[in-house]
Amino acid sequence: MVASLIVGLSGVALMDDERRFYRDVQPAGLILFARNVADREQLKRLVEDVRDAVGRSDFLVLIDQEGGRVQRLRPPIARSLPPAAAYAKFYARDPEAAKRAAFTVARLTGEELRTFGITMNCAPVADLPVDGSHEIISDRAYGSTVGEVVALARSVADGYLAGGVVPVIKHIPGHGRATADSHLSLPVVATARPILSETDFAPFKALANIPAAMTAHVVYSAIDPANPASTSEIVTREVIRGEIGFDNLLMSDDLSMKALSGPMRARAEAVIAAGSDLALHCNGDIEEMRAAAEGVAPLQGRAAERFERACSCIGRIEPYDREEALQLLAGILGQQTPVV
Repeated sequence: MVASLIVGLSGVALMDDERRFYRDVQPAGLILFARNVADREQLKRLVEDVRDAVGRSDFLVLIDQEGGRVQRLRPPIARSLPPAAAYAKFYARDPEAAKRAAFTVARLTGEELRTFGITMNCAPVADLPVDGSHEIISDRAYGSTVGEVVALARSVADGYLAGGVVPVIKHIPGHGRATADSHLSLPVVATARPILSETDFAPFKALANIPAAMTAHVVYSAIDPANPASTSEIVTREVIRGEIGFDNLLMSDDLSMKALSGPMRARAEAVIAAGSDLALHCNGDIEEMRAAAEGVAPLQGRAAERFERACSCIGRIEPYDREEALQLLAGILGQQTPVV
């Protein structure tokens, strides 16, 4: 049975206690961070070691490889990638060419991730920032209007899918209006629901058929003043599954972020009880991982079906023009108008 959990690792090699954990708990996936990366061959071995410990084919390997500030693999391990805002700048000049660049660079990045055994990327960000919001999103956003964000995020997601990598839109139902960094504290958004529906929620509604999404550790006080979306059954049912219509694989944001409080087992129990299919724990602390594992059950029912649908996207690789992708990437990084 597959546990409703994604977890990390402490370092660049699989420790014996981690090996036993992955073998015995059978988590749904592994998430990688910069602390797990020394060189290309080491990273490939690490992923293979974890896969061997789990012994299943339906095992996800995740990373946050958005580009810009949020890029776990960097040169010389992997190519440098531009932030989302670079595509937004290009979109203002030539929307169709910008969408083409976003798709093609994502396709190129998907190919690179696959060389390491990585099958799921926690991107694109579909959050819509507003004036006065915290800079945690800022240049990670694909624009300042719903239309820009949807067009570019869709192109990026399609590019990853064409490369056999599952995209994860984040942070559903919207982190762009938050005035705090949920890594450090719990953001509270007091905006009225009709405005949220027109702005924050709208990109996710337009992107609801993407195979996976990550929740936001954000309180929407007009909907559930007591709980962030990630632990709110009301927000999950009424907004994420209801208004937005997202019926694919839903995972929480990181359980170890300071936006949440309480014991780790209780945090894991809370996100699953709220309606997420998977709980995500990132920091690689083995004792916290064990506690989180105690708070989740095996995947079953609709959650298992959503997991299987997401896994089925892996390996559906479409041909593309790699030289064109490299040229487009160079143009975006050089802040020049790419030739398309």
